[in-house]
Amino acid sequence: MVISGIVIVGGGICGLATALALHRKGYESLVVERADSLRTSGADTISVYTNGWRALDQLGVGKDLRETALFLCGVRDISLDRGSRRETSLNGEEFRVLNKGDIIRTLANNLPPNTIRFGIDIVDVELDPITSDPVLQLRDGNVIKAKVVIGCDGVESVVAKWLRLKATKLLPYCGVRGFTNYPNGHDLGNEILRLSGDQATLSRTPIDDKLVYWLLTRKWTPQDSRDSKDTRLIRDSTLKYIKDFPEEVIEMINNSELGSLTLHRMRFHTPWDLLIGNFRKGKVTVAGDAMHVMIPLLGQSASLGLEDSIVLARCLDQEIYKLAGPEESRRKQVMQENKNVEAAFDRYVKERRMRLLKISTQSYLTGLLQMTSSSMVKIGLLLLLLILFGKSISHAKYDCGRL
Repeated sequence: MVISGIVIVGGGICGLATALALHRKGYESLVVERADSLRTSGADTISVYTNGWRALDQLGVGKDLRETALFLCGVRDISLDRGSRRETSLNGEEFRVLNKGDIIRTLANNLPPNTIRFGIDIVDVELDPITSDPVLQLRDGNVIKAKVVIGCDGVESVVAKWLRLKATKLLPYCGVRGFTNYPNGHDLGNEILRLSGDQATLSRTPIDDKLVYWLLTRKWTPQDSRDSKDTRLIRDSTLKYIKDFPEEVIEMINNSELGSLTLHRMRFHTPWDLLIGNFRKGKVTVAGDAMHVMIPLLGQSASLGLEDSIVLARCLDQEIYKLAGPEESRRKQVMQENKNVEAAFDRYVKERRMRLLKISTQSYLTGLLQMTSSSMVKIGLLLLLLILFGKSISHAKYDCGRL
């Protein structure tokens, strides 16, 4: 048995950010990660708008990450079947794309030594019948007895399942993503290019002067379950869906790094599930994708997890401070006794719920807009989005506040 205070399940971006936010406020935590090392490999980038950079600045890592994050000035949309073009300015919002590995390494390097423990696979949560403290059951039969548990364990969250949160819904679409390296450099500028074809939509994002990230979305087929296990099949099947795309795009897919290719069916939490979900039981709560999986159209998934970490650590400290006062020793003593932790989590959930409801609704309506073929329905959805959210980039203006 391992006895610990605050245990964070999951060593992804949200889990590490939560640990760092708590560390900045003076609280120790233990991050338990199922993998044997930091999850820094694979083809994945993180879109970070102004709201996400505000959170990274509060964590104290924004300056370092900006040094390698390309500033993007806009989005160019081209419809290949209709021949229409549209350029969208970001209206002064800060928008950069980060390699997922860079942000994970940066967050981890700013944590105290021995904060992260690898190779720990959590399979269930129980409450101690005497103390009501959460007890984490490990696959190897051992347990971790904690004072507080924060589930940041992603889409298939064990903690969320224990809280009886609604499972994510499956979309009839999948995402194929990868990296393409241009050894002699590329001249793609600093904008995102989105191409809409008959069968698929492709987004191309430059990471630096040689590396490009791309994401193709299309309808899911039963054969994708088999293809997703073989990167060559992923590449070959992707090429079949972009026959009407420009030659330079076909060449980009052909030259992509095989080891970077992934194919996943898309999932999401509905707005109404986020409205009524019970995100706290006792001294256990969730954050990041364990709490909210969005349709990946607004580029806010990682930034929402960063916001969660700031709000959670702030709410916890505010409730503890009420009892402990400014003296650090008293604060730590009260934390060990877990007084007011439930009130802190309730405050956190209340603050996050409306933010999540609003952005998930915008994402959901945007998804319906892309999926429908009815002109009347498109007009109705466009009007509804305009009335509810104004400019499409409004979600980036949110400020989660100071840590």
